[in-house]
Amino acid sequence: MSDATAFHTGFIAIVGRPNVGKSTLLNRLIGQKISIVSRKAQTTRHRITGIRTDADAQFIFVDTPGFQTKYKSALNEAMNRGVTTTLSDVDVVLFVIEASKFDERDIEVMKLLPKHRPVILVLNKADLLKDKGQLLPFIERMSKQFPFHAIVPVSAKKIMKVDVLVDSIKPLLPVGEPMYEEDQVTDRSERFLASELIREKIFRLVGDELPYSTTVEIERWEEEGNLRRIYAAILVDRDAQKAIVIGHGGEKLKEISTQARTDMEKMFDGKVYLEVFVKVKSGWADDTRLVRQYGYE
Repeated sequence: MSDATAFHTGFIAIVGRPNVGKSTLLNRLIGQKISIVSRKAQTTRHRITGIRTDADAQFIFVDTPGFQTKYKSALNEAMNRGVTTTLSDVDVVLFVIEASKFDERDIEVMKLLPKHRPVILVLNKADLLKDKGQLLPFIERMSKQFPFHAIVPVSAKKIMKVDVLVDSIKPLLPVGEPMYEEDQVTDRSERFLASELIREKIFRLVGDELPYSTTVEIERWEEEGNLRRIYAAILVDRDAQKAIVIGHGGEKLKEISTQARTDMEKMFDGKVYLEVFVKVKSGWADDTRLVRQYGYE
């Protein structure tokens, strides 16, 4: 059997600076939401695996946190290590930038790109270009920055040219049998996905700075038939932050919980009882031991 007709299976890293749309792209590539998204940078903190199985290939995508060097903490160092480790373990790399935008933050990520693996440059948010005539000169300029295997403009939000990207990846994957069941879309547990959905709502519903001082821990998980009872703690750095998350009369916490529960019921295809409370854990993001304990390694 030739490579052209054989089944291909492989790992694909999605990397880039914060807020270029990596998580939205992952969700589009697999056709289902598994990676949380918000307008705030560095919403993604973990490596998230998304699985897409076609008739002749299985794509195992690894969404990574946005790589950045501006802020120093044990949490950020752990996230950056996650990016560099992923790049050494995959078959193909998708380097995501914004169409027509390339600055020093992108250059920092480009320095990490492997020379011995195919790298596809993904120009996301191509639909936002006011002057489409900018695209070809930008592609030409980017082709001189690095030996990219291909350069593909897409819009993850509008699902534009995502199929072209998939077709560009497929022949680069090794020939091999699928590693996951055909209907499996992630290797992450329901417990992990639930904590991420709560964290997404914090990013979307509270102030700009606060989400970076929070994490979520599932303290209890019980199942009765098709009902999941989930008890989750939102951890914050200070008492003042606890008051912000709870909100006046508990309204903000109720909104976070209600929206997260609605998304969980869609994702898990079953009823969810969700109880969320807030705890203060000072300095957790600068404590290497706690960062590991909360799953950031």
